Amino acid sequence: PPLSLSSLSGLSEESFVAAIGGVYENSPWVASAVFTNLKPLSITSIASLHAAMKEVVETAEEEKKLELINSHPDLAGKAALADELTEESKEEQSKAGLNSLTKEELEQFTKMNEKYKSKFGFVFILAVRNATKYTILKSFEARLKNTRMKEFEECITQIHKIAWMRLLTILEPADTGFLTCHVLDTASGKPANDMDITLERLSGTGPLGVIGSFVTNSDGRLTSGRALTGKDFSVGIYKWTFEVGDYFAKEGAKLAGTPFLTSVPLVFGIDDPEDHYHVPLLCSPYGYSTYRGS
Repeated sequence: PPLSLSSLSGLSEESFVAAIGGVYENSPWVASAVFTNLKPLSITSIASLHAAMKEVVETAEEEKKLELINSHPDLAGKAALADELTEESKEEQSKAGLNSLTKEELEQFTKMNEKYKSKFGFVFILAVRNATKYTILKSFEARLKNTRMKEFEECITQIHKIAWMRLLTILEPADTGFLTCHVLDTASGKPANDMDITLERLSGTGPLGVIGSFVTNSDGRLTSGRALTGKDFSVGIYKWTFEVGDYFAKEGAKLAGTPFLTSVPLVFGIDDPEDHYHVPLLCSPYGYSTYRGS
C-alpha cells in the first residue's frame, strides 16, 4: 500500500532513502540530499517533495546530471533483454508494451538507441508509463533533430516527469485535489442551466464506468459544487458527457432535423491528485471548446 506523507517524518535517513530513493533511477543521492536539506516533517504534499527533489537535480553540476541521465537504461535495450532493469523501469517499459516487441520492432529500437547515443553521448530518456511503442519511436525521430543542449535539457525534464509518476505510485497524496465544471451557452451568452452531465472514469484507481451524474444550476455549475474530491479524485483518464442537444432543444434553439451536436464527450487526464482541475464546456448548437482551468 502507498506510504502516507506523515509516515515519512519519522524515518531515519537510511529508511527515507530506502522508501523514495528509487524515484530517480539508480540515484539515491537525490533523496539523501532532500533529507539533509528539507526536514521530512515539513513534507506536506507529493508536489512539495517532488519540487525539493527536482531542485536538488537542477542545482547539481552538469557532470552529475549527465551521470543521472546515463543511470537510465536504453528503452528495450540490453538491460531489458537480460532482465536487469530496476523494478520501476521494468513496470514502466512493460506498460508501454516494450516487453512484447516483434523482432523487427526490437531491431528498430536498437537502431534508434544507437543512433541517438552516437549523436548526443547519452541515453534517450522518455517518460513511457503512459506512452506506446509508436509514440516512443516518433519521439526518437523528432528529437534526433535537436541540438545536444536542447536534448540534455529535455532528458532532465523527462526524468522529473518519471520521478513524479513514481512518487504517485508509492505515496498517498494530500487530500487537497478536486474536480469542478462550468457550462456556458455561447449562443445566448449565458450560463447553461439544467444541462445533464455524466462523469466516467476510464482508467486509473477506483471503480471504472459512470461515477457521477449531475445537472447544472442557474450559474451553469454543478449543484454539488465539486464532482470529485478526496480519495475519489485520483490519477487517471476521465470523460465528461454533456447532453447539449437536449439542453438546446429545451432552450428553443433553432436546430436541424438531425441536430449537429447531441452529446459532447470530453476525455481528459488527471495527473496531479493534489490540485484543482476545472474542466468547463463552452458550447453552441454547432460547436464547443474547453480548457484546463483551476
